[in-house]
Amino acid sequence: MQKLVQGIHQFQTQIFSTHRELFERLDQNEQTPETLFVTCSDSRISPNLITQTQPGELFILRNVGNLIPPYESMGGMAAGIEFAVASLKVKHIIICGHSNCGAMRALLNPDELGELPATRAWLTHCRTTERIMWESYGHLKGSDLLHATVEENVLVQVDNLRKHPAVAKAVANGMLHLHAWVYKIETGEVFAFDPARGQYAPITGTQGLDPLDTDHRGTDLSI
Repeated sequence: MQKLVQGIHQFQTQIFSTHRELFERLDQNEQTPETLFVTCSDSRISPNLITQTQPGELFILRNVGNLIPPYESMGGMAAGIEFAVASLKVKHIIICGHSNCGAMRALLNPDELGELPATRAWLTHCRTTERIMWESYGHLKGSDLLHATVEENVLVQVDNLRKHPAVAKAVANGMLHLHAWVYKIETGEVFAFDPARGQYAPITGTQGLDPLDTDHRGTDLSI
């Protein structure tokens, strides 16, 4: 806790003072982020650091495994997505998984969840991912299987996202674009699913990113 207190002091004395105009502007105006960034609760993931964005530029939702529950569940994720799309009018939604994801490891090894009943219940929202992995990726083992699960789960959650009413309407009107990303913690690389190629490809500083406007099933997900 002392580290956090010291961090607040450093922010107030060193960081805030050099960005005072930015924070005053953010306080005086409504937020206008262009992107909703959905990612895992994992402490190793920092969306603003990865994307080098300032406060006010990303609307961020996080949960264990970067999952998108059904809209009918009317939970916090559904509320956040609806608010971002219908009220904030974001233009992009990114679902970003990450390497060595503990949630995806637990999905593959449910025995690890014996003392975590709430987590076990939460992971029912990625049963489709589980089914796909056992049906189509039985030839993979260990880290290769885990990484493929991370990739596939992001695409499954994008499919779930499309079923939210506000998202479906905005996508149909051409006002919203969906993206699937995977962040590799060990290298700092970020990979985006390319619907034209049917696989993930590294994001570079000069490329454009095509939205996920085509069905991805049956594609090669290897990086």
